[in-house]
Amino acid sequence: MQQFEESVYQLIVETSTNLPADVRRAVKRAREAEDQATRAGIALSTIAQNIEMAECNVSPICQDTGMPTFIVHTPVGANQIVMKQQIKSAIQRATKNGKLRPNSVNSLTGANSGDNIGPGVPVIHFEQWERDDIDVRLILKGGGCENKNIQYSLPTELEGLGKAGRDLDGIRKCIMHAVYQAQGQGCSAGFIGVGIGGDRTTGYELAKQQLFRHVDDVNEVEDLAKLEGYILENANKLGIGTMGFGGQVSLLGCKVGVMDRLPASFFVSVAYNCWAYRRQGVLLNAENGEIQKWIYEQGTEVTMNDAAEEEAREVEPTERREVVLTTPITEEQIRSLRVGDVVVINGEMHTGRDALHKYLMDHDAPIDMNGAVIYHCGPVMLKDEDGWHVKAAGPTTSIREEPYQGDIIKKFGIRAVIGKGGMGAKTLAALQEHGAVYLNAIGGAAQYYAQCLNKVNGVDFMEFGIPEAMWHLQVEGFAAIVTMDSHGNSLHADVEQDSLTKLSQFKDPVFK
Repeated sequence: MQQFEESVYQLIVETSTNLPADVRRAVKRAREAEDQATRAGIALSTIAQNIEMAECNVSPICQDTGMPTFIVHTPVGANQIVMKQQIKSAIQRATKNGKLRPNSVNSLTGANSGDNIGPGVPVIHFEQWERDDIDVRLILKGGGCENKNIQYSLPTELEGLGKAGRDLDGIRKCIMHAVYQAQGQGCSAGFIGVGIGGDRTTGYELAKQQLFRHVDDVNEVEDLAKLEGYILENANKLGIGTMGFGGQVSLLGCKVGVMDRLPASFFVSVAYNCWAYRRQGVLLNAENGEIQKWIYEQGTEVTMNDAAEEEAREVEPTERREVVLTTPITEEQIRSLRVGDVVVINGEMHTGRDALHKYLMDHDAPIDMNGAVIYHCGPVMLKDEDGWHVKAAGPTTSIREEPYQGDIIKKFGIRAVIGKGGMGAKTLAALQEHGAVYLNAIGGAAQYYAQCLNKVNGVDFMEFGIPEAMWHLQVEGFAAIVTMDSHGNSLHADVEQDSLTKLSQFKDPVFK
């Protein structure tokens, strides 16, 4: 097993940086189905570009490399203790080399271990089987989509769908509602794994296990195959679209599994995964640990931006307005913006996530933030003799900052907030009152945005850990779309209300 650790390291790098072929094909089908002149069409083009940039740069597709979760099948007699240690060593090496972001945070102190190792991290499930080789599979599921997982206990009452009973039709309603409630916060268009039955813990485990299936496989259970097809067809009629911008494609895949349950319990558990569906696997020689085969076709086999396809996909220029702003930004400039405008930022912007927002509620900022741009982002950073470098830097889900954002805007005079998925009524009111906007960047496009970040001007609060620190970044040509403006308009609220209306069309029984 001399090569086992090296093989696991190669698996981690491949999973983080090179989206598998079956996922790429699903994204390409989405591009073909979407109007390229729309916000959703532009977002899908950005996603396609980001996929190839990540492969070329051998850098993370998305800066949130998630909770590394391994499922390992071993022959009888394999030393799982040694294998576990070598998996951890490979994780530490991948983190040090910038292939994973340090994501292991102490739940009591908030301290980041810095190497993705801690109690419960990484997640490793061992199972024995009656074969002579070793099967190692890995999924990197980011926090934004993890937060949109949801579990239902039947019977229940669902918004827009009415009563969901303990039958196939009740299950159908739960899954449709799960897609609706995710909106753009889980980086749609996404994939979902569904677990029917079990207890609360095993139901979620079953749901996540479904995400290890191939995108184009067919369920062996006839009723579940019909259910998967129904969900994939009809979830795309909700109009949520890529990033929640509205559009034709809201879901790229649906996989459902079932297990027995207790008579008193009937759980439907849904694991939501973003478009950056990072899972891969290897079959290893049990004698030396060398890779014999990749479980999922590698992404290199599928080109995302073929020249002929791009030419055929060209669209006429739209009347969408593009505004270039240099920080610090004035209130007058902000008041001139409307939902739908594309804003291109030059100058300095500052990253800020949960820890920073909480801190700034009761403390002064280390720099003058009047007229500033704050970016909801936890980048992947590497340091060498020349200083810090940005390796991946896409937006995080903004709704987590809803309790703080309006107060932070008022206190410091911030003019623009960049993130993904939109924010709520409190932030919208603050934008209107104080003259600020919310800009939606493309979730998961960590390489696309990293190319706009030319220099690290400094960093504060490193004690929060790299993802939560306040990075001061010099940017050029950073483009995002106004989805909440200073006049009380919110694209996110409009899409959510429209999708709720469309959801209600699916409340009548389908499966008898």
